[in-house]
Order: sequence, then structure tokens, then C-alpha cells
Amino acid sequence: QVQLVESGGGLVQAGDSLRLSCAASVRTSSGVTMGWFRQAPEKEREFVASMPWNGGTTYYGDSVKGRFTISRDNANENTVYLQMNSLKPEDTAVYYCAAQKPYLYLDYSRLSNGEAYEYWGQGTQVTVSS
Repeated sequence: QVQLVESGGGLVQAGDSLRLSCAASVRTSSGVTMGWFRQAPEKEREFVASMPWNGGTTYYGDSVKGRFTISRDNANENTVYLQMNSLKPEDTAVYYCAAQKPYLYLDYSRLSNGEAYEYWGQGTQVTVSS
């Protein structure tokens, strides 16, 4: 069982930056793919970013490419970050950290699919005002 706890959400203005953290109960470098998803009110869950278990190419949703970056804390391998720059009001959502079972997929279709993730955090609210 993997436990995930997000933090770092808050209220910011358009154009600001914010960094979300995800503290995992396991070393995220130990074969675990980590992902970030978000869900706005009355909208479906949306893929934001993923970091595959083999340390390969990270993937991003189209709406956040070039603005958001997923990374791992090299000093504390239990922590994954989502750096969010140039925030827009449409980025307002609850952001969730998620993890897959070890050594599974590497293809974009499953790294970007929430159904492929076994473990989820409780979410952290990000609100971007215009």
C-alpha cells in the first residue's frame, strides 16, 4: 500500500507560480511511476504530468506543456513536485498526486490515464484569480 499526501496548494493570482509537493510512503525512484492529475468543479479529471518509473521521458497534458514541470527530490526520493508557472484561472482545480504499481507501463496512453494509477492522495486545492 502506497500512501500519498499532497501539499502546497493555495490562492494565487494569474501569472504567479506555485509548487505542489507529494510525499509518498515509498521511494518514488524504486520502480514507481508518479503522476499529477486535476479536477475542476463539474469537469472530468484531467491528466497533468507523469514521471515514468524508469526515469525516462516525462509527459504533460497539452494545457500545461511549457508551464508545468514534474520532478523528484533527489535528496528525498519519497517526494515528487509539480512546479506550476504562469498560472491561469483555468488552472483552478483540486490537484491529485497518484502512483502506479511498480514496474508497469511506459507508454503515454497509460501514463496519462488515471485508471492506470492504483494509489491516490487526498488532493490539494489550487485557485488562480484573474
